[in-house]
Amino acid sequence: MATDTVKEHVEQSEGGAWDGGKAPMKASYGKLMMWYFLLSDAFTFTGFLIAYGTLRFSSPTWPVPDFVFKTFPFVDASNELPLIFVTVMSFVLIISSGTMVRAVQEGHRENQKGVVFWMLMTIIGGAAFLGCQAWEWSNLIGTEKMTVTRNPFGTHTHAGAYLNDDGSINDEETFELGGSYLIHSVEHAMHAHHGEGGHGDGGNAHEGHEEGHDEAHHDEAHHDDHGHGHHDAHVIPAEYQDGDHGSYVVKDGFVHRKFKIMDEAGNYSDDTYTEAFGPKAFGALFFAITGFHGFHVFSGVLFLFIIMVNAASGQYAARKNGYEMVEKIGLYWHFVDLVWVFVFLAFYLL
Repeated sequence: MATDTVKEHVEQSEGGAWDGGKAPMKASYGKLMMWYFLLSDAFTFTGFLIAYGTLRFSSPTWPVPDFVFKTFPFVDASNELPLIFVTVMSFVLIISSGTMVRAVQEGHRENQKGVVFWMLMTIIGGAAFLGCQAWEWSNLIGTEKMTVTRNPFGTHTHAGAYLNDDGSINDEETFELGGSYLIHSVEHAMHAHHGEGGHGDGGNAHEGHEEGHDEAHHDEAHHDDHGHGHHDAHVIPAEYQDGDHGSYVVKDGFVHRKFKIMDEAGNYSDDTYTEAFGPKAFGALFFAITGFHGFHVFSGVLFLFIIMVNAASGQYAARKNGYEMVEKIGLYWHFVDLVWVFVFLAFYLL
C-alpha cells in the first residue's frame, strides 16, 4: 500500500510542472541571461547618473544646456538652435527602436526577408546616431575646446557688465544673474577679429573690439627661400598674447573677458573680475557618460550586423524558434534607447 503511494507520487512528479527540463518563467536560458546583464548594466548607468546629479546640484554654477548645445551642422554658429540637434539624434534612436520591434515581429512569423530588412534599418539608425554624436563631440572638443579637465562654459553668479578697453563699463554688454558665457580660445578670437564670425553671448566674440587693427594683423604671408608664400597659422596678433589687454586677459591660449558685478541697488563693484572656467566635472561627466552610452550603441550595431548576416544565411530559420536571437538583441537595443532617455534628461534638459 505504502509502496504504491510512493510509486504514484514519483510518476506524478515526473510529469509535473517542474521536471528539470522546462525553463522557469517560460523564458529560455539565453533571454534570462540577457535580462541579468541588462539589470547589472542598469546599475552602472544609475551610478553614473546619480554621481552627475550629486555634482550638478551641489555646484554653485553649471552650464546652461540651451547655451552649450545650440549649434547645428552646416548652420552658421551665430544662428542659435538650442537643443535642436540633440532632438534629431534622439528621434533617430527612437525610430531605430521601432524598426527593431518590426524585426522581432517578423522573426516570430518566421519571415526571413522581413527580419533582415528591419534589422538593416535598425543598423542604419544606430550608425546615424553615432555619426551625430561624433559631430557633437568634435564640435565641443575642436571648436569649443572642451576637455575632460576644462570646461569653457560658465554662468554668472551676479548681474553686471563687461568693460571697455579703458576700464569703463560697457552699458551695451550687460548680463543678468545666471547668464551664460563661453571663454573662447585665442584661435576663435582671431577668427572673430578677422571678421570670420563667431558665436557666444554678450559680445564674447570680440569682433568690434579692435577694428583699427584688422589690416595690420590679418593672416600674414611669409616667404621661404624659393619665394613661395604660405600662411603661418600660428601667428597670433599682439593683442592676443598672454597677459592683460585692457578689457580682457589672455591666459594659456584662452581669452577671459573682464567685468564688474552689480549689487541690488544697481551700483557696480569697485573690484574687477574676469570670466572663469566652469566646473571641471561637467566635461568629465559629459564625455564619460555619453561616451559609455555611445560604446553601447556601437557594440549594439556590431551585434546587429552579425545577427543580420546570420539571419540572411538561414542559420536562425533552421532552428524554428521564432528567431530568438533577434529577440535577445532586441532587448539590448531597447535598453540602450531607454538609457538615452535618462541621459538626455540629465544633460540636455536639467
